[in-house]
Amino acid sequence: MNSTQITRAPRATQAISGAAAARRHVQRTGVIARQLEEIAPGTVRVRIVPVWTTREGAGRTRRWVVLDGANGAAAADRAQHRAALGLITRMHPGADWTKPQSYDARTGELTLDTPCAPAELTAEAAR
Repeated sequence: MNSTQITRAPRATQAISGAAAARRHVQRTGVIARQLEEIAPGTVRVRIVPVWTTREGAGRTRRWVVLDGANGAAAADRAQHRAALGLITRMHPGADWTKPQSYDARTGELTLDTPCAPAELTAEAAR
């Protein structure tokens, strides 16, 4: 009697689908990097941090945006910061924006932006 059994997909199929996913990631990273370059030239990293503010008695959460270049902060005005925030939040709708996030335009990765101590302090604390 024939019985149904679960079979694994052949390795060639997995390789093809993995390569297609990698191509989509590279294309998407390139598109975001080009758009960030148009918004604020020299931007390599976008840091987004939620900040609690109280204005006129009402408290609310805002997002603070920092645009970093290869050699420090990128020169950008308020409209450029707002455009970069809109771009990153639209391209990553499933991200948890209640926590600080960092987007690297070179790798296309959005990571949790956790504060860390300089290497000198961590080495001295370990002694």
